[in-house]
Amino acid sequence: MSFLFAQFLAGLASASSLFLVASGLTLIFGVTRVVNFAHGSFYMLGAFCGYSAVGLLSPLLGEGLGFWLALPLAAAAVALLGAAFEISVLRRIYAAPELFQLLATFGMLLVLADATLAVWGPEDLLGPRAPGLTGAVRIFGQPVPAYDLFLIVVGPVVLGVLWFCLQRTRWGMQIRAATENRDLTAALGIDQRRLFTSIFTVGAGLAGLAGALELPRHPASLGMDLGVIVEVFVVTVVGGMGSLPGAFIAAVLIGQLQAFGILAFPQITIVLLFLFMAAVLIVRPWGLLGRPEAPTGGRIVQAEAPLRPLPPAGKAAAAAVAVLLVALPLLVG
Repeated sequence: MSFLFAQFLAGLASASSLFLVASGLTLIFGVTRVVNFAHGSFYMLGAFCGYSAVGLLSPLLGEGLGFWLALPLAAAAVALLGAAFEISVLRRIYAAPELFQLLATFGMLLVLADATLAVWGPEDLLGPRAPGLTGAVRIFGQPVPAYDLFLIVVGPVVLGVLWFCLQRTRWGMQIRAATENRDLTAALGIDQRRLFTSIFTVGAGLAGLAGALELPRHPASLGMDLGVIVEVFVVTVVGGMGSLPGAFIAAVLIGQLQAFGILAFPQITIVLLFLFMAAVLIVRPWGLLGRPEAPTGGRIVQAEAPLRPLPPAGKAAAAAVAVLLVALPLLVG
């Protein structure tokens, strides 16, 4: 039983990291309506930039301060790159058909992959251990990495910060308004270009932060972008396109499915993700906390805000997730 609980905590740590990436994609899609295939590349660049920043700052500031300062710096660098991509490419094709937008983001994925190969080379780069969190904590007799416990806390903290920004700031009010009706926000005088750039910057920064935070757990490698984008799309679709609470719940479910699925079905873990997504979409085609799209005036308007009060169905889903998280280790045992 103690081993299963340790596996449960490992699933929560992976879910927290996955939520950071999915939250950025959810925010970008919720406002701009662009399915960003290059989002996994920002995650990969966060890991590589974090590796370089740690190597540069640690000799100057010491291992502890250098490491923890390198993480936000890597996220900031990736955020600036995301802003440059939005301004130079996406801003010109928002009115274009969705296929053009998909091709543009996919092309950016290929460009960033080749640029990463040219700058950092083909070798996997193993980052340092997190200073102060290098040991393990024994819980019920099983050693649990202290860094995993740190990651478990990071996910809810990021969700809380995003909730505060979206609900209690003018910027968040503009984002929620643009999510509901972009034409009306433009008529009210809100500069949509700056708004879209800001949300793309935040989304890319979150992905970069997630990649940098993964350095003590996984090496920076060229395959990180394609590996994570599959899981992120599953989380975004299962949670509900544009719903941050849905993305958080879906990330927790996917993290636990991977943690325990690898014990029972180690050869088909990736298949389990798509089976789970198919099962959810059969019951709720718009995701756990999403809402169906409503046609208005011949156009399709998504009536989903990044953060809104949970409906009764959402509260029931959250309660079911809480019960499942408690019961899952017992059931697998």
